[in-house]
Amino acid sequence: MASEDVVGKSRSDTAVTTIVNLAEEAKLAREGVKGPGFQVLTVCKSLVAGGVAGGVSRTAVAPLERLKILLQVQNPHSIKYNGTIQGLKYIWRTEGLRGLFKGNGTNCARIVPNSAVKFFSYEQAAKGILWAYRQQTGDEDAQLSPLLRLGAGACAGIIAMSATYPMDMVRGRITVQTDKSPYQYRGMFHALSTVYREEGFRALYRGWLPSVIGVVPYVGLNFAVYESLKDWLLQTNPFGLANDNELHVVTRLGCGAVAGTIGQTVAYPLDVIRRRMQMVGWSHADSIVTGKGKEALQYNGMVDAFRKTVRHEGVGALYKGLVPNSVKVVPSIAIAFVTYEVVKDVLGVEMRID
Repeated sequence: MASEDVVGKSRSDTAVTTIVNLAEEAKLAREGVKGPGFQVLTVCKSLVAGGVAGGVSRTAVAPLERLKILLQVQNPHSIKYNGTIQGLKYIWRTEGLRGLFKGNGTNCARIVPNSAVKFFSYEQAAKGILWAYRQQTGDEDAQLSPLLRLGAGACAGIIAMSATYPMDMVRGRITVQTDKSPYQYRGMFHALSTVYREEGFRALYRGWLPSVIGVVPYVGLNFAVYESLKDWLLQTNPFGLANDNELHVVTRLGCGAVAGTIGQTVAYPLDVIRRRMQMVGWSHADSIVTGKGKEALQYNGMVDAFRKTVRHEGVGALYKGLVPNSVKVVPSIAIAFVTYEVVKDVLGVEMRID
């Protein structure tokens, strides 16, 4: 009994000590003094901020995201969705409110860790590149150029996308399936296990190559344009948009919207090819993919997918779903960036790119 009391007391003391240490380090951080665990705490806060930003932004535009994917992969012999308004009405009429948000749970489960790793990786990559650049040039006051920001953004995007790609692959299939699909994925884990069992491990990474290539213009330009616009506005302060070296939330929203629009337009054809490659090998696909009485096109790689898409449907097929994607990308990217910075401010995160 005595030994049990000692063990219990020891555990209790350890818990109390941990809480006290965290409180002291938070106090030190507020006072500008960095405690031993400050860096770890800052890293965790940065990851939380990125995760919240990704989840909030994706949920806000989930109906448009689903419609975009349906337009991208639907068989030209079985047109059910023909435009943004008609497509949303058709989903509402045939599947109800839940249909508009189908796949959103899986998307949030994927996008939260993806966004967290992406935002955090960008800050770390940018700091590392800036340090190396200053060492090389010998200029301690040197700042990140748009090209260097592009490199940091691309690195962050590739790391985050590769880490969560299998989740994105099955999310695409769950989003496409309807109540009339011959076989239903019951959720993300069921879809992952089913694809692995029936199609093999490599199937979980179908479309990975165009995704990696698309990361450079999409994620890279998002970050580079956003950061460059923000720096320019702070330095020039046109129309008095900057106040005490800070931009208003609405101004940051506009920067994020411009960055997102440019990035998604440049990389969009690669996104279409990625989605189509993810549907290859799906033996229980809905008629939206296979077509009525027709077989779905089979692709032997990214180049083959580009060639067959253009040959059978024309160049315009590479931009199917661009309208709902353009409508959603402005609020989605803008909300993600602004939410990230607001949450960082609330949590007291000091990791910023100078």
